Amino acid sequence: MSRKLAHVAGAALASVLLLGGCAAGTHPGAAAVVGGTEISVGDVDQTSEAVGKALGQPFTAATTLSELVNSALVAQVADQRSITVSDAEITPAMKAVVGDQAVYEKFVADPVANVFLRDVAKAAIGTIKLGGGTGITDPNVQQAQQAGLVALRDASKNIEVDIAPRFGKWSDGRIDGKVSGSLSEESAQAKAKREAAEQQQQQQQQPQG
Repeated sequence: MSRKLAHVAGAALASVLLLGGCAAGTHPGAAAVVGGTEISVGDVDQTSEAVGKALGQPFTAATTLSELVNSALVAQVADQRSITVSDAEITPAMKAVVGDQAVYEKFVADPVANVFLRDVAKAAIGTIKLGGGTGITDPNVQQAQQAGLVALRDASKNIEVDIAPRFGKWSDGRIDGKVSGSLSEESAQAKAKREAAEQQQQQQQQPQG
């Protein structure tokens, strides 16, 4: 997949959970509660499975939850600041986030994966706009992303984020600090691990002597 994901959405997602407060616990059956938005365990599991199929590789529940939480945070802060994202902006951003037409079509064909990708794209645009940018085509998109992350962090301090224990511990604004926060980074990491494992296996299979 294209590195555009890291450029367009990755900045927001890589810092996906450096935001918000932390309260005592989630509601029963909830994977997370972000302000007034509840993310159910079922939503996480279903989305994780759908996104994994669209990507053609496993997509962990922790990564899924992180991105769902980020999308909810951006949506709430954007709403507070009267920042809007139109459908006309979202579709090009979805394609840019994935960076591969065939994979994009797989996302769109699955209702659950499609909603997830739309939310990721919308969050990316919202973060850019929070930083004073105009959208994914802004000539200073990376600077706007960084400024948007700062604005998002500051605005989110009073938004409570509760994570269910099964998904990890809320630490330093992250779930266990293990989530890459970018589909492209996740893909690259998975590829690197796979290639390393294959290389090691080949070395072990080579005759000794």
